[in-house]
Amino acid sequence: MIAVWALVAFITAIVVWNAVFKRNIGEAMIVGLLAVAAFAGAHAPTYVWHGFVDSIQEEVTFAGLAFIFMSFILAKTPVLDRLIDVLNSFLGGLRGGPVYTSTMAGGMFGAIAHVGASVTAAVGSVTVPWMKRSGVSPELSATVVAGCAGMGVTFPFSATMFILVGSTTVTGLMEPDEIVLPLALAGLWCLGYRLLLNFYLVRKNGLQPIAAEDRLPIKTSLRTGWHSLLLFIPIIIPLMLTRGPLATELSAYTDVVMSKAISLVTWIPVLMIALVLFLGRRHLPRSVSGWWKVLGDSAPQFGVIGVTIVAAFTASNVLADLGLPAQLTTVLEQVSAPAWAMAIIVGIIIVVIAIPLTASATMAAVGGVAVAALVGVGIPAPIAATAVLVFASTEGASPPSGAPIYVAAGIAQVDPSKTFLPLLKYYCIPILGVGVLIALGLLPVA
Repeated sequence: MIAVWALVAFITAIVVWNAVFKRNIGEAMIVGLLAVAAFAGAHAPTYVWHGFVDSIQEEVTFAGLAFIFMSFILAKTPVLDRLIDVLNSFLGGLRGGPVYTSTMAGGMFGAIAHVGASVTAAVGSVTVPWMKRSGVSPELSATVVAGCAGMGVTFPFSATMFILVGSTTVTGLMEPDEIVLPLALAGLWCLGYRLLLNFYLVRKNGLQPIAAEDRLPIKTSLRTGWHSLLLFIPIIIPLMLTRGPLATELSAYTDVVMSKAISLVTWIPVLMIALVLFLGRRHLPRSVSGWWKVLGDSAPQFGVIGVTIVAAFTASNVLADLGLPAQLTTVLEQVSAPAWAMAIIVGIIIVVIAIPLTASATMAAVGGVAVAALVGVGIPAPIAATAVLVFASTEGASPPSGAPIYVAAGIAQVDPSKTFLPLLKYYCIPILGVGVLIALGLLPVA
């Protein structure tokens, strides 16, 4: 069980270094990585090096840094101000309008794109600055966006779903199409919880509508800022090329699966940076020294976010090399408990595994065993599989390793550690509870 203890040491080291010693999250993640490496013994250099190489090749590492750069460029131009004027003209009269919009957009985009970091990148790039401008704290803005990342797993037809229903264990218990309706309904339950949470957060934080005198008439905001709506193009183009009829036609014509050939996480920030450079060209530096200053001003955020992401992914890879999935599977196979207790135990184990791993990797490692364990206590297979996917959807809100956390923190320009406790309290643990209620039939999905 060495990998399990390594995971405990990883989380403990980060919490102590960051919360007790009050050091920044970048340092804390390095300390956590060293704690994990200590359990590898003589294999530590090899495991850490391989984990490091994999981490710097992660798309999310690039995306997190790219969005930091994009946010600094946007701050130098009036483009985002114009877009927020337009959005406020339409929705600024609602209490917490940007918060609700972010959550609904996360649900809609998640049902299409399914990748947590992509959902965070696409939705957060527009709604995080809007929320901040509307009086929402940077920490809460990042929390709301990262907390919605998991909805890509709780709606059909994600890769994570296919990994689970395609496993040998699950195919022996149910037909693949039996999960479609239950998972769609589970996604709506998860979305409904988030909307109720928004209602609470809006009132807890005293968020008010934008004052009428601070909102431009719709005609005025559109006349002066229509071009800012072009910021949605970098989201729409990759989405159209990878999903829907156009993607199907292109895949058939080129004999290339477009959803695999084009990465949303990579191309959304790239296209947004290019568009911002064009739209804001009159307000951006025109000399090397001017651009050098922009890069220098953004360097502190690059350092913290970059180190944090790389250390988190490196530690996750080392834990995998230590055999974390297999060891937790062994634990799961030995559990014997009534249905309500089994649902809670399975949920906790899945959530713990999803801390260092992605939802897809979690399902590949223990998904089949988890479904079988729930079926063994009398839970119908489609409902058991649905509950397991809901548990795994906490990956985006599971500190300290959830990739969407760092994408959201990069966009909001906030210390990621400040979102850890809110994410656990508002998203991770409650969604675990939703999964348990689904497994027990208290939230019907069939």
